[in-house]
Amino acid sequence: MSPRTTPRAAARAISFDLPCTVPVVVVVTGKLQKEAWDNKVLPPVEKVRPGLWSIPVPIPDNPLRYVLVYGLELDGGGMALVDAGWDTDEAWLALGDGLSAAGGSISDVRAVLVTHIHPDHYGLAGRVREASGAWIGLHPDDAVMLEARYGDTDELLSDMSHFLADSGVPADRLPDLAFASMVLKSMVTMAVPDVLFEDGKEIELPGWSLRTIWTPGHSPGHVCFYSDDRKLLLSGDHVLPRITPNISVHTQQFPNPLGDYLESLLKVQNLGAEEVLPGHEYRFADLQGRLEEIIAHHAERLEEIEQVLAEHPGSTAWDITLRLHWSRPWDEIQPFMQRQANGETLAHCALLELHDRIRREGSEPALFFTVDR
Repeated sequence: MSPRTTPRAAARAISFDLPCTVPVVVVVTGKLQKEAWDNKVLPPVEKVRPGLWSIPVPIPDNPLRYVLVYGLELDGGGMALVDAGWDTDEAWLALGDGLSAAGGSISDVRAVLVTHIHPDHYGLAGRVREASGAWIGLHPDDAVMLEARYGDTDELLSDMSHFLADSGVPADRLPDLAFASMVLKSMVTMAVPDVLFEDGKEIELPGWSLRTIWTPGHSPGHVCFYSDDRKLLLSGDHVLPRITPNISVHTQQFPNPLGDYLESLLKVQNLGAEEVLPGHEYRFADLQGRLEEIIAHHAERLEEIEQVLAEHPGSTAWDITLRLHWSRPWDEIQPFMQRQANGETLAHCALLELHDRIRREGSEPALFFTVDR
């Protein structure tokens, strides 16, 4: 599938005069979640606010360890879920146990509001619908990718192989990286959504006032949900307290995902949120401070890439990726995450190109150079 061009003026999304260090200490509100994170254990099911529950659902063999599913009690009975978890038996059991701790069950679920189509958020949505009759909601820019990603994937794999070759991935690494995400198909029960979310529109949930905020970047159709009366932002993977979400160029992305992401950060800064309920790690406050920290992180990465190209002109995206600083040694990063790292590099390169800071030449592989100013 070719990515649709967004109407956003994404090249304006970042100033290259931003400071590169913004020290921020996140105000942790999910203290039990933070303690569990530090101890590398699953946090407890918690009643976050009246009628609002946080349910951790484990992710197998992943450093994130769990996704936080939120259960919303509805007027008149039943619950709505924000996200659902991976489609594994362990995750299914954890979700059911969490709902039981909240006084309900899978059969009580009336709606599954999916922030985006990655397996840890969307994977169990179809299985929940089968068991409860709940409706599933998703943004149309993610819904359009479902069949190619989780159904017939032949074209996607072919496109990915060409994409990685254009990135300069060595031929002996191409098969591993091209097929790296196929194992994730088994952790998704593909389900066509019943409801397509619209940016800025209220969602019909008895007893709740939730507004959809379209926040592309991590995925084209990523959404957050904001409660005006409770001053809560359910942020999915858009804003996390400790790490930054993967923002990658790939065969199903918009052309400038980092520009879209940075603009999306600005969309949530003036909502008035007093607490952020993310999809991973732990709840936190001081959204504005965290946004500034994330923007500064990307400004530093943009500078780092320019420096690499100044020292190594004519580098491929893969060459650049190998020369960047990552959170762990490169050899300890799994192939799928190496592919994501390459996509992140390309996302930064795309934004630098739009600002005429770098240029690319040729294809398979494309080579990058700085632009004389």
